Amino acid sequence: MASLIDRAGLDRARVKTLIGRGLDGADDGELFLEYRQSEALLFDNGRLKQATYDTAQGFGLRAVKGEAVGYAHASDVSEAALARAADAVRAVKGGHSGRYAEAPGRTNVHFYGDENPLQAPGFEAKVKLLQDIDAYTRAKDPRVRQVSVSLAASWQVVEIVRADGESYRDLRPLVRVNVSVVAGEGDRQETGSNGYGGRERYARFIETSAWQGAADSAVRQALINLQSVPAPAGEMDVVLASGWPGVMLHEAVGHGLEGDFNRKKTSAFSGLMGKRVAAKGVTIVDDGTLMQRRGSLTIDDEGTPTNRTMLIEDGILVGYMQDRQNARLLNMKPTGNGRRESYAHMPMPRMTNTYMLAGARDPGEILASVKNGIYAVHFGGGQVDITSGKYVFQCTEAYSIENGKVGAPLKGAMLIGNGPTDLHRVSMIGNDLALDTGIGTCGKNGQGVPVGVGQPTMRIDKITVGGTA
Repeated sequence: MASLIDRAGLDRARVKTLIGRGLDGADDGELFLEYRQSEALLFDNGRLKQATYDTAQGFGLRAVKGEAVGYAHASDVSEAALARAADAVRAVKGGHSGRYAEAPGRTNVHFYGDENPLQAPGFEAKVKLLQDIDAYTRAKDPRVRQVSVSLAASWQVVEIVRADGESYRDLRPLVRVNVSVVAGEGDRQETGSNGYGGRERYARFIETSAWQGAADSAVRQALINLQSVPAPAGEMDVVLASGWPGVMLHEAVGHGLEGDFNRKKTSAFSGLMGKRVAAKGVTIVDDGTLMQRRGSLTIDDEGTPTNRTMLIEDGILVGYMQDRQNARLLNMKPTGNGRRESYAHMPMPRMTNTYMLAGARDPGEILASVKNGIYAVHFGGGQVDITSGKYVFQCTEAYSIENGKVGAPLKGAMLIGNGPTDLHRVSMIGNDLALDTGIGTCGKNGQGVPVGVGQPTMRIDKITVGGTA
């Protein structure tokens, strides 16, 4: 695709002059241009309930001086709007005259081609696909009472221009499919869901085997939950399954390792660089370079190439996730984690794909080691306090463990703990590392961005379980 500056009919030399005027004397900053197409289809209760298509474009101009930031944005990509934005962000400098930060390094890697996932298949084929998924799911079991199927995709084009005229571009496709089920027996109803996606075109995601697998999993979870019994309460050993349960790691630990919280010393991990923060064997990375994963990018939203950033290595804190501003203020290097929801938002340190590396234990061995505990397979919502590290997570699929055997499915199980404390309670790590299926969205300061999570099967000793039994 052509440069977004050219697409808007702007003169590149004039744009450089306007950026230079707005950022003159600032420490750092950039012009962020965005063009995005997105669509969403929802098939609910046996009919097409929603079909939306949207095209958006705009720019954000940022000037950074120390800890202060001036930001102006508009959906009108014109010279007049850029001139007004340049005048607005100049106010942040306060008479400062310093050395403008060096530009991000370049990369020869280009993750995604210029193929727009919204172009194929056509609208009628997508509606037919949703109908097929709905019919297949309802036919799985007579206890299935309601089915909701959604299909969503976006194509984002970004261009980042610095005051020296250097330009960085990225193309970002994104697709997601989700199946939700309500199953019932008598007066009792329970839910199940499964979704998948990634940064590529629709082709792989609309294969019959892919959507049938998601439907099968959603129905299985709903039917299992129909047989669930009230979860016990108290302190017990917990085994987390591989894959999506890494969302607990993302929330309870990952956010605390973002640069802004540590610069402000509001993270439970502040001041612990080089110290032991987890049990031996615990190694956690953030990796934005994994091809086609939901959290992966060629460059971040400041132009820095994404990286595989080691955060905790064998239990020792060795790194933070950084954008440019916080990295400079902490005298560290940017890690390619400067992300923003859109042109209307300022970048900040955010995760990409965050996961724990595999250990050496067989998952069956880990389960067999627990005399009385909980096996948590799937999570729903959770809450985390970054400053203290305290968390609460709801299990949407969990089982009792009795004498090393997986027992009855549990209803209403909540895991309650403290991320930094519980990292020291990891006693066994499986050899079955898995990443999630491509469904994660992370919220921070009102901004949502797509992310990935993952982990191997893991035993954590003595976690508080909230239940109703």
